[in-house]
Amino acid sequence: MIYLRISLPYGKGSKDLEISEERIEGLLYSRTHEYKSQKSESEIVRDALRNPIGSESLEILSKGKKKIVIISSDHTRPVPSHVIMPEVLATIRKANSDAEITILVATGAHRASTDEELRDKYGDEIVDNVRIVMHDSKNEADMADLGTLPSGGSLMINRTAVEADLLIAEGFIEPHFFAGFSGGRKSILPGIASYKTVLANHCAEFIDSRYARTGILENNPLHIDMLYAAEKSNLKFIINVVIDQDKKVIAAFAGDREKAHYEGCRFLKGLAGAEGKKADVVVTTNGGYPLDQNIYQSVKGMTAAEASINDGGIIIMASECSDGHGGEEFYKTFKDGASPEKIMKDILERERNETVPDQWESQVLARLLMKHEIVMVTDAPKQMIEDMHMHYAKSMEEAFSIAEELLGRDDYRVTVIPDGVSVIVE
Repeated sequence: MIYLRISLPYGKGSKDLEISEERIEGLLYSRTHEYKSQKSESEIVRDALRNPIGSESLEILSKGKKKIVIISSDHTRPVPSHVIMPEVLATIRKANSDAEITILVATGAHRASTDEELRDKYGDEIVDNVRIVMHDSKNEADMADLGTLPSGGSLMINRTAVEADLLIAEGFIEPHFFAGFSGGRKSILPGIASYKTVLANHCAEFIDSRYARTGILENNPLHIDMLYAAEKSNLKFIINVVIDQDKKVIAAFAGDREKAHYEGCRFLKGLAGAEGKKADVVVTTNGGYPLDQNIYQSVKGMTAAEASINDGGIIIMASECSDGHGGEEFYKTFKDGASPEKIMKDILERERNETVPDQWESQVLARLLMKHEIVMVTDAPKQMIEDMHMHYAKSMEEAFSIAEELLGRDDYRVTVIPDGVSVIVE
């Protein structure tokens, strides 16, 4: 019998999965991990800035502007800002050395980044010499009222961005489990939006839509709201990158907030699409650090398994979760919930203006748990995992023992998705 050893990203390291070749139904990878550029990461970004899509160059846009704000993803996203930001800053300063530049960290509904996380992300030189503002979605005094979203929700955006003479955004494009893809307009909503605006956009009706799925933009109700928010915020220019499994830049797309983003999404879809291989057990991850810091974020990787599993199958999720659950309301929803079915019923009965914190993540996890048992291989506390209606395992071997017991047989097949957040299962 031939055994395969498959490396699964886990925190800043990995876990090995040893499994017999004859048991494997499918091994789903994104081809971003195979894509090679002849240029360095900085050269890729520089070339994108010099050849914008559907827009004037950043140099032209920067001339004569006094307040320039650069929206930047926070510590929960593996955006290689240490590569992107120096190129963006150099481009702006070459055209306008007198500009007041502010980096606005798009925390969305997350906690603020620490000084250590900022230095790890940007490097000491940028942290010490560029004004960095941390978005706080719950500080209403920091928000500007831009009217109403197409969905009917209030559109409140960080005042620092709204008052800019030039608003640009850096970020990365990856498959997203309900927005279709990350990047582009997501820098605005949820990135720098009021928490109330995020709640309205992430309502139960929208998350329940069949168009609110990985890799889908057309007719996606969340995406429609996000596009509107970006337009009303006057997001003028973006620089978005695509990264490989080592979090290295393999492509970059700069220019118009929609045209450049769509071009990047098309490029990624061509590499990330993988034909689903239905199995009784699906092993997946959240791609390692920083995306697997908590259970909240790990739901994303679980949805890749959802798209490639038989009815009643078992999801094995390997995610370090060094920060625990990642959302108090998210955790309490399951700890206090009688069952996934009851949790889902309560969520679906809420109107848009009744959306509660972390509801969207709870809704997706409840959807998964209604159909599948989930075994977490994690460093999070065992009680926390069990409180959230999942099974705890301290190793891959233990996870498979639990899965076999749950299935009640040993003749099961396995599909492995080593990086669940990088794949669009078709």
